[in-house]
Amino acid sequence: MSNRPDGITPSQTVGPYFKYGLTPNGEYEWNDAFSNNLLTPDTSGERIRVEGKVYDGDGAVIPDCMLEIWQADSQGRFSDPQDKRALPNSSFKGFGRCGTDKSGAYSFDTIKPGVVPDADGKPQAPHILLAVFARGMLLHLYTRIYFDDETANAADSTLALVPADRRATLIAKKTGGNAYTFDVHLQGDNETVFFDV
Repeated sequence: MSNRPDGITPSQTVGPYFKYGLTPNGEYEWNDAFSNNLLTPDTSGERIRVEGKVYDGDGAVIPDCMLEIWQADSQGRFSDPQDKRALPNSSFKGFGRCGTDKSGAYSFDTIKPGVVPDADGKPQAPHILLAVFARGMLLHLYTRIYFDDETANAADSTLALVPADRRATLIAKKTGGNAYTFDVHLQGDNETVFFDV
């Protein structure tokens, strides 16, 4: 036994190992590890698509990024054992995972979430929680996706914490029909606001 001093385990980046580490059946197909369609036959609410691209600090697309979303249903309820309220969308889980393609693009088919209370019980504007995993990052990043057609954004306590000139980085823009565009910029002048949670 050597007499080595105790030390801290060195950090490693969060990707791109996740392609192999998150596949449930042990095979290495992206579609086995990711489900970007949260819709189920009994899902009620406004069906939407959130799509966009992920960019690095130089403005280049990231072709091997992973995104996870977690959201409330259209009634503002999470699929969470601690939430004792009855869920009207019994099979809607509110969780999705998607890898970016060669052009850095991703998409989620889901429903527009309802209003949920914050820790103080005040209503939050409809939003989707987003986690970003990518090579070269020591930790994954958290942000939120709000919607540009929601008047509730003006009173949202989390958005109010973000400087006015940076809030646009958290807002998905309606691009027609039921589609919203939300691009993620990991660094640079257009860097998305990320939260320390």
